[in-house]
Amino acid sequence: HWYNTSIMGLSLSSSLRIGLLSAAVGTAAGFSFGAAAASGVRRTASTGLRPASLAAQSSAAAVSFKDAGLCKKLDVPADLLEKVDVFIFDCDGVIWKGDSLIDKVPAVLAMLRAAGKKVFFVTNNSTKSRKGYLGKFKSLGLEETQPEEIFSSSFAAAAYLEQTKFKESGKKVYIIGEVGIEEELDMIGVPWIGGGSDAGKKIALKSGCCPPRGADRLVSCALQHRRSTRLQVRAAARLRRGRRHRRL
Repeated sequence: HWYNTSIMGLSLSSSLRIGLLSAAVGTAAGFSFGAAAASGVRRTASTGLRPASLAAQSSAAAVSFKDAGLCKKLDVPADLLEKVDVFIFDCDGVIWKGDSLIDKVPAVLAMLRAAGKKVFFVTNNSTKSRKGYLGKFKSLGLEETQPEEIFSSSFAAAAYLEQTKFKESGKKVYIIGEVGIEEELDMIGVPWIGGGSDAGKKIALKSGCCPPRGADRLVSCALQHRRSTRLQVRAAARLRRGRRHRRL
């Protein structure tokens, strides 16, 4: 799982910070992508080519994990520790489950830190900011965790807006989410609306404006399609009659 996480991060990341982190992980693991793939990564960084284009261009030089010797079963943990300097952990279901710390996590993290390894924590849960997640780490007894070790989707969204200089546009962000995104945008000074302040709002539809649902919606769409088809047939017939009259 760790190998897959690092490779996906290097190939798909659009954030410079995440990209650099993933590149560091890939280097630490001793990956060799070959000249074609390496040049493709450089082209992506310089020209903004999408990952799909990169994949198509380097498909001829692609090597499976098995053929590259990256899928060997780990029999001796010490072998991995000697080759890897950076470890990336998911949070939900890996570090904790709900509000409970998973057994032996503190011992593993302490062992890695004592060995001089770098650890990072990633999550796609945007309900908390880095500050909020740091508080959760501390509350679970993981006191050595640092803010810069935490990468959440709420932080990634704020980092993207900061790198694209969204604040200079003078516009606001409408948040469909929770306090995690709000706090991250506040940290970089990007104005926003929505979020928790809109949690109690309801959509008020006037009489006669309620959209059809279920089977009624299918019937309505079918009738509209039939009417549209009839109009097209009639228009084509009028066009043919007009051409016939002009010939006469």
